[in-house]
Amino acid sequence: MIAWKNMDSLASYRKLGEMKRVNLAAAMAGESGADRVKAYTVPMGAGMAFNYGARPVDDEILSALSEFAKEAQLTEKFAALYNGEVINTGEKRRVLHHLCRGQLGEDVVADGVNKREFYLGEQKKIADFANKVHSGEIANAAGEKFTTVCQIGIGGSDLGPRAIYLALENWAKVNGTLKMKAAFISNVDPDDAAGVLSNLDLVHSLFILVSKSGTTLETLTNESFVKDALKKAGLNPSKHMIAVTSETSPLAKSADYLAAFFMDDYIGGRFSSSSGVGGAVLSLAFGPDVFAKFLEGASEADKLAKNEKLTENPAMLDALIGVYERNILGYPTTAVLPYSQALSRFPAHLQQLDMESNGKSVNRFGEPVHYATGPVIFGEPGTNGQHSFYQLLHQGTDLIPLQFVGFRNSQMGTDVVIQGSTSQQKLCANVAAQIVAFACGKDDENLNKKFNGGRPSSIIIGDKLTPQAVGALLAHFENKVMFQGFAWNVNSFDQEGVQLGKILAKKVLAHDCDGALKVYSELLNI
Repeated sequence: MIAWKNMDSLASYRKLGEMKRVNLAAAMAGESGADRVKAYTVPMGAGMAFNYGARPVDDEILSALSEFAKEAQLTEKFAALYNGEVINTGEKRRVLHHLCRGQLGEDVVADGVNKREFYLGEQKKIADFANKVHSGEIANAAGEKFTTVCQIGIGGSDLGPRAIYLALENWAKVNGTLKMKAAFISNVDPDDAAGVLSNLDLVHSLFILVSKSGTTLETLTNESFVKDALKKAGLNPSKHMIAVTSETSPLAKSADYLAAFFMDDYIGGRFSSSSGVGGAVLSLAFGPDVFAKFLEGASEADKLAKNEKLTENPAMLDALIGVYERNILGYPTTAVLPYSQALSRFPAHLQQLDMESNGKSVNRFGEPVHYATGPVIFGEPGTNGQHSFYQLLHQGTDLIPLQFVGFRNSQMGTDVVIQGSTSQQKLCANVAAQIVAFACGKDDENLNKKFNGGRPSSIIIGDKLTPQAVGALLAHFENKVMFQGFAWNVNSFDQEGVQLGKILAKKVLAHDCDGALKVYSELLNI
């Protein structure tokens, strides 16, 4: 029997607060530090590994975290989720994004439908459509092939798919699988749509409208913007647009689209990249086979997340070390630092994934919690970030845990030797140096040049950023966020916090407002 309890009611949590803390600078020094880094590594799928040698834990704390995982029933709660129990208590829904990439447990039948079969069926329909576009069977009015695909969406309909597309664009170029260039329109700011459209060959562009409800204000506004541009170019918008939506939305059976592909209420926006939300644009851009490899990598990571043994479950391990840092050590922020330009938008996706999921101050039952929950997430690719905000990370008054991602080899394979080493070697040297610099620091009589060290980090290391690696990376962080939500006893799968602003914006547009809201609307000339 699963018991959903607040974290501060667990004996194992109280025990963690009483334990001796790790002196990270001392632990990482010398040969003991080398042994520690070697020992604290766990495979995470797709040939990658999660190394937590520079996180502020030792074997005793890991043992206590394992006790916490058992008392909090994290494995059982994950099983309840993938077996189709109603985990999203706020919206009274199942949480089924894992089923897009594999059957982890029992068949899940909802609304009279086997959901794994439903998701596979939609993937096949998308694959068939993409293949017909690539072959020219589905073409523009002149019978010419579409060469660009542009996704219109916002939030989870944009951030994840955009991050994944950018992560694989260069890989696809060198591997001969870049079928179509992709673009994205998300912001309701007209400069976003206008800027993107100004760079597109509309005659050869195919647009994907993504809205589960079919009523998302920003997305429908941008759809109208795009349709207007197509009409002005003498084109029929219905021959240039497809929809990804729910079967019950007004978009589902509309003649305004060449085709419609379906998702359901059991997949939240920020967890939807494995569904048709990511599947349509990625299959059109790279081909269905590449999207299938992405799903394979995600499935590998999902299977590891089932492991009951904490030190063999990278997502749960990452999650609970994060809980320890947040709640015992009191660190309010986490930086995500990919040393890969291809992952330039991955931190932005993780901001939504983490902060929209676990940015909660009430538990699953709507009762206030009396401990910290989700951290603030930010990030930028290395080495760019080193020349931006690393000063504060190294010598600022706040200690900020760091999550590095690095790869031994570049995606494109083009490099030069300068001063005895390649650019890729310089990139990797920087990430290795930063981990040790943050952990160990440097003493100096001049306090302006002193580094206290003791600043924790982990790194996910892979050979190359492939579709499988991107899938495993995405699933790792999705599962990490899920486990942390379970630990904090919050509902990670609704987002009521985004609703109030939307309601007030509609009041402003309807000129139905007073007080400060009215004054601000007048200042903005609405």
